[in-house]
Amino acid sequence: MRSIWNGAISFGLVSIPIKLVNATESHAIAFRQIHTEDNGRIRYRKVCELEDREVSQAEIGKGYEDADGSIIPITDEDLSHLPIPTARTIEIVAFVPADRIDPLQMGAAYYLAASGAPAAKPYTLLREALKRSNKVAIAKYALRGRERLGMLRVVDDAIAMHGLLWPDEVRAPEGVAPDADVTIRDKELDLADALMDTLGEVDLADLHDEYREALEEVIAAKTTGEVPPEAPAPAAGKVLDLMAALESSVRAARESRGAGAAEAEVRPLRQGRAAPKETGGKKSTSTAKKTAAAKKAAPARKSASKAGEGAAKKATATTAKKAAAKKTSSRKRSA
Repeated sequence: MRSIWNGAISFGLVSIPIKLVNATESHAIAFRQIHTEDNGRIRYRKVCELEDREVSQAEIGKGYEDADGSIIPITDEDLSHLPIPTARTIEIVAFVPADRIDPLQMGAAYYLAASGAPAAKPYTLLREALKRSNKVAIAKYALRGRERLGMLRVVDDAIAMHGLLWPDEVRAPEGVAPDADVTIRDKELDLADALMDTLGEVDLADLHDEYREALEEVIAAKTTGEVPPEAPAPAAGKVLDLMAALESSVRAARESRGAGAAEAEVRPLRQGRAAPKETGGKKSTSTAKKTAAAKKAAPARKSASKAGEGAAKKATATTAKKAAAKKTSSRKRSA
């Protein structure tokens, strides 16, 4: 992996030469801007407004615009000699429990690679110390023109660093929660817990980007001149009874888990989800089982209904016979 920054980790008086490499990569499909009339590419040219000519990348530098509009040039040399210890150093300032870090603060992730043989022992020392302490290291470093906050933790046999926002960069969630007073009943919480238990856990490695796959299908169809697949019709925005929705969700989740026990992927239930697709003229396993269950239940209900009607008729006939017998016995006594 290509390094994007070279420097050192400052661990007290211990210095560990390292290289910073990106720990993540994007698989998103990129689009180009085009002229809709002829599909020509739209490109941006960098032009100097004083000379009114296009300039090359080698001629472009950095500058700070002052309040009066004047430009103060800042060179890479200026940035490399900033009077702060973090210009070329990841300076560890504290060790804290991992749960002290608010996930809202977490940003880009990097791997810290040991730079050269002399870095192997101090790198390993820091890694093992982090493992044994069950803590993460909080550090300060400078990257892309600003000082940043970072969190160091162990991933397998490597040290990873997550960029952190400064605490004052995280907004308070004011005005986000509902203003109205809402009462949640224990029964509703019980059903929500049952739904969570039924859905269970999922291996994140089994999850994938369905949006990207659908986009690839559209691109492939347009490339071959075929008609792109159509999106399913959105579900109507109905206000549902919460209890009924929870009960239906739990029931559907249990049926889904039972029908697809051999499948590794678990999908959360979402409102407006498309109906299961048919493959090769056969319905999905879950739909087929529901249909079979409905067919079995229909004759049973019909038989029960007939049995009920027969029992009612029999009871009526018995009552009539008893009434007739009483009348006959009364007449005999009178005679």
